[in-house]
Amino acid sequence: MFTPTTDDVRHFFRETWHKHRSGRLLNPLETLALDWILEHPEYHADLEVNAAAQTDYRVEDGRTNPFLHLSMHLAISEQLSIDQPPGIRAAFELLLLRRGDRHAAAHEVMECLGEIVWRAQRAGSALPPDEMSARYLECLARRAGRD
Repeated sequence: MFTPTTDDVRHFFRETWHKHRSGRLLNPLETLALDWILEHPEYHADLEVNAAAQTDYRVEDGRTNPFLHLSMHLAISEQLSIDQPPGIRAAFELLLLRRGDRHAAAHEVMECLGEIVWRAQRAGSALPPDEMSARYLECLARRAGRD
């Protein structure tokens, strides 16, 4: 199992951005990452600045961590591509129909993923995978049912 460090993740996104900007070829994962980077022009400056590699993006400071945000987009893209947990693809398609925008639907999924991870962290232990998946899909169903 690959467990990248914070530095690895930041390097990956910054290097992907730099390769794109210099016209170098991207591998498939970098291509997917670039799609999400391009959806978030508000992060482009963070990807350019060397200091971003060491910046502490704290919620208390009113700053979104661009590397965490982009990583969550990648994780969700992977979940959708393999329909794991089973049913996430159908839930996403419903969100997409309701929201009419792929990026907005992805952010709805991200809210649920963040909530499930946050709850598991607060509980101090991981939920059983089946329970975590069920809660995740329930959150998506609730969001898809809202207008």
